[in-house]
Amino acid sequence: MILITGGAYEGKTEYAADFLKINPDEILDGDTCPVQKAFSAVCIKNFQKLIKRLINEKIDPIDFAHRLIRENNKLTIITDEIGCGIIPANKSDRLWRETVGRVCSMIASESVCVIRLSCGIPTAIKGKLL
Repeated sequence: MILITGGAYEGKTEYAADFLKINPDEILDGDTCPVQKAFSAVCIKNFQKLIKRLINEKIDPIDFAHRLIRENNKLTIITDEIGCGIIPANKSDRLWRETVGRVCSMIASESVCVIRLSCGIPTAIKGKLL
């Protein structure tokens, strides 16, 4: 697996398409894609939104992540970094933020490469830049 993270609008999806040679047509949007497609996808962007959908649909995101790691270890995941900044006042938003952090930590531990983009500049947190 490869995990790409960073703030919103930092160029994560473009980086995946350009440097990882992922066809833009193969990048699913976690905000709208069928949940089951994650297990056969090449790449998922907006992974944090997929986690929110799982929570709303009463699907355990931790169990989902374990299955994803087992069944699709070639997946590239693109997620916004949502754990920085002001803690949300809304309890459900705090739960979502915490869950995204836990799930992404699990995925990062299983990934061969973790990349953080800031201002469009990639930095390898784990592994080497691809």
